[in-house]
Amino acid sequence: MPDRAFGGVELTRAAPAAVPGPLDDRLYDLVEARFRRVVEDQPTYATHLGIHAWDDRLADPSRERYLGEVEADKRHLAAIEALDPDSLSAEARFERDLELHHLRLALYRAETVRTWERRTTGASALGDALFPLFTHDYAPLAERLVAIAARLEAAPRFLAGHRTRAVVPQVAPWLDIELTASRSVPRFLDEIVAAAEAPGVDLPAADHARLVRATERAKVAIEDQSEWIREIQPGAVPEWQLGRERYDELLRLRAFEGLDADAILAIGWQQLERNHADRAAAALEIDPRASEQEVLERVKDDHPTTFDEALGGYRIAMARARQYLIDHEIATVPPDERVDVIATPPYLRGTLPFAAYFEPARWDPSPVGVYVVTPDVDGDPGAMREHYRASISNTSIHEAYPGHHLQLALAARHPSLTRAQVSAPEFEEGWGMYSEQMMREQGFDDGPEFRVALATDAIWRAARIVLDVRMHRGEVSIDEAAEFLVAETGFERPNALAEARRYTYTPTYNLSYLLGKVLLLGLRDEERRRLGPAFSLRAFHDALLRGGSLPISFHRRALREARTSTPAAT
Repeated sequence: MPDRAFGGVELTRAAPAAVPGPLDDRLYDLVEARFRRVVEDQPTYATHLGIHAWDDRLADPSRERYLGEVEADKRHLAAIEALDPDSLSAEARFERDLELHHLRLALYRAETVRTWERRTTGASALGDALFPLFTHDYAPLAERLVAIAARLEAAPRFLAGHRTRAVVPQVAPWLDIELTASRSVPRFLDEIVAAAEAPGVDLPAADHARLVRATERAKVAIEDQSEWIREIQPGAVPEWQLGRERYDELLRLRAFEGLDADAILAIGWQQLERNHADRAAAALEIDPRASEQEVLERVKDDHPTTFDEALGGYRIAMARARQYLIDHEIATVPPDERVDVIATPPYLRGTLPFAAYFEPARWDPSPVGVYVVTPDVDGDPGAMREHYRASISNTSIHEAYPGHHLQLALAARHPSLTRAQVSAPEFEEGWGMYSEQMMREQGFDDGPEFRVALATDAIWRAARIVLDVRMHRGEVSIDEAAEFLVAETGFERPNALAEARRYTYTPTYNLSYLLGKVLLLGLRDEERRRLGPAFSLRAFHDALLRGGSLPISFHRRALREARTSTPAAT
């Protein structure tokens, strides 16, 4: 048995095929070699995976290093393409095709989209490097604080390295986003220091002094980075749009099985109309004498009075949803998965105006997912109205059970190293949205006020489809997108503006939510027709959840191949 020890963990690989191909091991060796290279070169990614050998380091983010990684990936791509598919087992062919999909998409983003050289992310990347060390309890806090101090000591070099990428004019709105993060990251550092000084944290005095020194030096480096951003702002450009041709190619590489931008945009408009109708119908159930807007305001008025109370509401809602899954045999829930609900760190609030989820570290001894909820954006006094009780239920389904947390916790258990790196948003985000509707179908919190929240959130995601396509085609500006969101969803203006800014640097991501739900519902209908009375909702869900975060087209292929080889397994 080969030694696969790496960074303190034992690497896994896809299970051997019943009838192996002569090149199966060659494929998996190539995949593992790239995995080792990428993880060792990117300590933050290693921490994210639960590989803690490099927790005290930051990556070299320089332009030279980045381009070197691109060239290494091109060589790896050529090696994978050279493997004869006929010399691979069916299982290995699937893994090869998935590796090719992952690499081609990554290389297109690196070489053609090139956000990495048009958007400086030094301070926010530093925050991202500290976040998993601070929130994942794989080791005592004191031990993790020592690693945080070491990363903070490297912050000046790390921030300077990010500057070397900016050899082209930076995008003006993205500089504004980074300046906001640069003001917020120091607040996050203060939270870390405060945690180090809390009762019961056994941090030696010398390590505490080191943490404080490193924090102060990092703050100076962040301010220096902010000054550099202000210096280059006059030369920044307003254009962030990807453009029709490059956007279409990005959609093709996403493996949407022939859906182009026009078809996706049509789905967005259809879903916008449908969900507005669904919300109007639910509002009529609540009060047929009131207008839809009056009912919506009434539903949003039913919110906790404080953010701490809201956090408690999120925890209760997700616990209820988890138990409902078990009691009604909707999906298999492992007994050892965990999720924490916390306030969104300050540096992320400008781009995560509502809530988000960070997946468990694959190799941590007791992985924990982190579900963050944003108190407000820019101190908006109306922010608590976004944490209304019906929305708390819907968001907790989406982010936790059976949404992102359950899906990603189970995906992390698949042994394939390719699947450990693939992240298909139309499945991950689509699963979250599919979960919202499916749980209502199964009778969980299915009263009209919850269906108002369900439709409201779907309207928001339908608007994302429309805006994703139209913004990157150059048809809609950031301000126009924010106004569209306010008009269609009723969002408070600061939240809508934060949303619209986010769409500018994530082309094709934000359309994935509702599009993924539509595709998953279609896949479920296909399976029902194919299997007839043998169809099991729980078996369907379990097969998807066990398969990993694959594009839905790959999930469809996996279901078909499973039926061909072992029909009873479906």
